[in-house]
Amino acid sequence: MCGSSDVRVVACSGSSNVGQIANQAAIKLAKENVCGFFCLAGVGGHIKGMVRSAKEADLMIAIDGCPVQCAAKTLQHVEIEPAIQIIVTELGIEKSHEFTYCEEECLKVVEMVRKELAT
Repeated sequence: MCGSSDVRVVACSGSSNVGQIANQAAIKLAKENVCGFFCLAGVGGHIKGMVRSAKEADLMIAIDGCPVQCAAKTLQHVEIEPAIQIIVTELGIEKSHEFTYCEEECLKVVEMVRKELAT
């Protein structure tokens, strides 16, 4: 699906392990050319060009760390509905206010995004 289309991902980068997992998963997806990593802060800051560019994406993915859903809500605030939303805690990863996580947790999120894109 990602081959020629404009697929972008935004991620929570909150002050918890799951926020860091969301952010690292988005980085990994971008490095693997699965999708482009887009600046959620620019959207949240209502920077006109960034909001316009986000709205022009063929498909937007939001990776949220927890049920608060800051990434998806930031997009929705500017009337962008993410086509895919992953919530890290819904994958069985418990939230803590530590910044450490294992690579397996990050890969679990990456694989879930890949699975959602394949459907």
